[in-house]
Amino acid sequence: MSAPQTLLVERRARVLHVTLNRPELRNAMSLEMVDELIAALADAEQAGDRAIVLRGAGGHFCSGGDIKDMGAAQGQPVTDDHDPIAAVNARFGELCVAYANTGLPVVAVVEGAVMGGGFGLACVADVVLGADTAVFRLPETGLGIVPAQIAPFLVERLGYSQARRLAVTGGKLDAGKALGVGLIHALHPTEDLDAALEAELAQIRKGAPNAIAATKALMRRARLEPPASLVADAAMAFAKAARSDEGAEGMTAFLEKRSARWAEES
Repeated sequence: MSAPQTLLVERRARVLHVTLNRPELRNAMSLEMVDELIAALADAEQAGDRAIVLRGAGGHFCSGGDIKDMGAAQGQPVTDDHDPIAAVNARFGELCVAYANTGLPVVAVVEGAVMGGGFGLACVADVVLGADTAVFRLPETGLGIVPAQIAPFLVERLGYSQARRLAVTGGKLDAGKALGVGLIHALHPTEDLDAALEAELAQIRKGAPNAIAATKALMRRARLEPPASLVADAAMAFAKAARSDEGAEGMTAFLEKRSARWAEES
């Protein structure tokens, strides 16, 4: 991965910490940032990291998409086989899908503005830790546009009723309300976020990496498929895990009353 221009990236104890780094724009997400976030995830997967952490610089998570990119796309010609605005929007959708579908645990640490695309990015994270300063908002319809790529993840995370209400009203959720609807999993004072993150990562490390990835894949299917249709595939996933090196190590560690080796790796 080449040195990113819009992100700060640091690997610590096999966790890739990625900070959106355009604080002067409240970390508005440019097309360059989208590409770099996709590349960062691919790097974490290839390196065998245990998790990826997303946060924002300067007291804000992300204020949404960079309007300059849309303006530039609007100035380009539309052809029969290419719409430049749609292409920019689709690239952000590819980012959301990549983070939603990765086998790695994704942790988002959110503060300040969490708007539009930033809201969507929080929705695809497995764990969201929030500061009491966090404010979530969907401004798109007020700008005459559509929260297109994040809509599926809003519905998944918030439920159909809440997602509709926020989308049509451009509504706000402060940190407390976001906690109440399950958008944030835990709420902390800003000064306690780092310690809360480390505690969450310590819990993640107790899980076997391949077992976590397989569990996430099964849960993605469980959102859309009836339980009866998953019985056979779930049983095979369980059997494969039980016969794996992780399964053998997990059982041995349990019987020997010790931590599994993956919990001690760093």
